[in-house]
Amino acid sequence: MDRLDASRIRIANAEVRVIGRCTSTNAVLLAERPAQPVLLAAEEQTAGRGTRGRAWRSAPGAGATFTLMRRMRCAPRELAGLSLAVGVAAARALRALGAREVALKWPNDLQAGGRWEGAKLGGILIETRIQGGSVYAAVGIGINCRPAGGLGARLRRAVVALDELVTPPPSRNAVIAAVGAEVLRALETFEREGMSAFAQAWRALDRYDGQRLRVRTADGRTVSGIAAGIAPSGALRLRTPGGTREVASGRIVENASRARPTAPPAAATAR
Repeated sequence: MDRLDASRIRIANAEVRVIGRCTSTNAVLLAERPAQPVLLAAEEQTAGRGTRGRAWRSAPGAGATFTLMRRMRCAPRELAGLSLAVGVAAARALRALGAREVALKWPNDLQAGGRWEGAKLGGILIETRIQGGSVYAAVGIGINCRPAGGLGARLRRAVVALDELVTPPPSRNAVIAAVGAEVLRALETFEREGMSAFAQAWRALDRYDGQRLRVRTADGRTVSGIAAGIAPSGALRLRTPGGTREVASGRIVENASRARPTAPPAAATAR
């Protein structure tokens, strides 16, 4: 098995730890709240979490599952859109590793294009805590590295692994090192410049840009329109007959511009 090894995950200005098993890497670091940046990777999480309370499933040895925690010197309200900045950073790192098909789906999915169009490659979950005037951001990331049969059927969605996108595939240590370093740089940039520093790059990576979407908002309503990038807050912009709408929280439930993709073979990690 391609085992995780902290000595092979080198990130400037961050401590790197690897553990065999834990409840959730986010939960571990949120309880600790270290003063300096820390990246914690785990072979297995027993209570991994995704967005909207979903379970985060990862077969041991099959995925890159980790959390990067950093103290952010900005007000909590200024962190809106942080998951999109992290998505840009993760996509850049994966593309540099050879996964040129990687794209983004608002608000926090890593997906693939080409013949894997719409298949989920990974996801992002950011949680914050406030202590003594400081804001601690735990950036949880899960990336499928090795295929694991049956997961796509259980999740009832198309998933893909890096092994299916890159030849030869990178090691999980290399994936965590590359993504972790790029994300840490993104957190530093976000602290100084906010979401505006990432808006153009995010739109270039958005696989739905210019397409007609139906979005379910956090309060259960649906909004339809043409995807038109993101607002400075990270909200999704939709051009509708009544003007441009901004959706601050929700999920894309339908893409009316194209047929649903055929599900490729299942892969390892999903959130």
